[in-house]
Amino acid sequence: MLSPLLLLLLALSLGVAASSSPGLVLLLADDLGYGDTGCFGHPSSRTPNLDRLAAEGRRFSDFYSAASVCSPSRAALLTGRYPTRSGVYPGVFSPGSRGGLPLNETTIAELLKQQGYVTAMLGKWHLGYGANGSFLPIHQGFDHFLGVPYSHDQGPCQNLTCFPPDTRCYGTCDQGVVLLPLLKENKIIQQPVNLPNLTPLYDHFARDFILRATKQHKPFFLYYASHHTHYPQFASADFTRKSKRGPVGDALMEFDGSVGVIMQALRDAGVENNTLVFFTSDNGPELMRRSRGGNAGLLKCGKGTTYEGGMREPAIAHWPGQIAPGVTHELASTLDILPTIASLLGVKLPQVKLDGYDIRDVLFNNGKSKRETMFYYPVFPSRELGVFAVRYGQYKAHYFTQGSTHSDSTPDHDCHWDALLASHDPPLLFDLEADPSENYPLNSFDVPNYSQIIDAINKEKLKFESEMEFGESQIDRGSDPALEPCIDPGCSPRPGCCRQAY
Repeated sequence: MLSPLLLLLLALSLGVAASSSPGLVLLLADDLGYGDTGCFGHPSSRTPNLDRLAAEGRRFSDFYSAASVCSPSRAALLTGRYPTRSGVYPGVFSPGSRGGLPLNETTIAELLKQQGYVTAMLGKWHLGYGANGSFLPIHQGFDHFLGVPYSHDQGPCQNLTCFPPDTRCYGTCDQGVVLLPLLKENKIIQQPVNLPNLTPLYDHFARDFILRATKQHKPFFLYYASHHTHYPQFASADFTRKSKRGPVGDALMEFDGSVGVIMQALRDAGVENNTLVFFTSDNGPELMRRSRGGNAGLLKCGKGTTYEGGMREPAIAHWPGQIAPGVTHELASTLDILPTIASLLGVKLPQVKLDGYDIRDVLFNNGKSKRETMFYYPVFPSRELGVFAVRYGQYKAHYFTQGSTHSDSTPDHDCHWDALLASHDPPLLFDLEADPSENYPLNSFDVPNYSQIIDAINKEKLKFESEMEFGESQIDRGSDPALEPCIDPGCSPRPGCCRQAY
């Protein structure tokens, strides 16, 4: 089997049209846990399309997001850099945030545009809105954008349009901000967004984008950052009350349905065998929502923590004829997607410090990963404390632990908000191959070479932190209500006047 790069070079040498370059589809779920999909073990989830991708493609058992909440995890995915470098910390962007993903950061979309790709993003951005939409996807390499600028629970959620009309949110979140808008490119076309009709809009856009690009013989990149399964869950009429898992199951079914629409579009366009499809999630499940918050499977805790449940995610790579079906236990991360795509296409990497690795050997040759370490920063990182945990091979060392409100309500008190910051010297050491649930800390009696393992991890941590340059925090720039997106910018009084009836 020829490698994808050799196939591409051969096509170019023969003068084949630019569409010989592979299509690229990046599917990102929201707050989806390691144990939420059928192919990763959930007994009542109905995810036939994701299950098919997993059966036909490469499923990752040890795949990590670079952060345990939305904005920093998405920044890392698109740039191949820890969010501490780009300044997307601490926490997440709000509707009126002054900051956003800095425009001098290079995204996957910007790299691909250099190669003649048409690029589109659907769904949740959450990397800043800014003055007049200055941080939106169309300023970060995407030709097209249909979606919302931040999480739909920043709506405020009790005023979101749900199905059926009497659906109530699980809790309250009146933040005194504008209603959630839907944007096309940089123009607000709905405010508030009609959530029950939203995913069908995305499905239609995704299918049309793929068919149009292939008809025009253009290579394409589609980044679909779904709202599912972030709380409060919603679904269209075709999926509401159709799951055994209730609202979170309905939302997951709808996301899986979108995967099916996209895969069918690839088949209809005749490009499924020339398209790399990659699926993962931004961070772990929001366990404070109990059964409506997702499931981390056998992993400890969830969103907002540096335990495995917060950052270890389901992941699948699919490319018929190029990626052989199977499971890999090699270490990989969202940080690796940008450098892997760049290597696949022979694109020059950005002239900045990257934290990702080329994992083509894992994808195409069932080989070893170049990644040996993973570093875990908390939601509120600092230079003073540094990384909270380090994975090195099969071992993970916790230098600090802390619970999170996002992971409340579990039987494990270590996950809760009142599990306060604790320092560990020596660090808590776990063997993630024998104990992926992080239940049993190791000591010198358990592991004969305990001291050598701790010393090796300490050296990796010291080297990494000595090379980490914190970018200026974009989130600490604060927020301004006047920057909140409004369909009628000059209206008064805000935020109540920022709405348009359907």
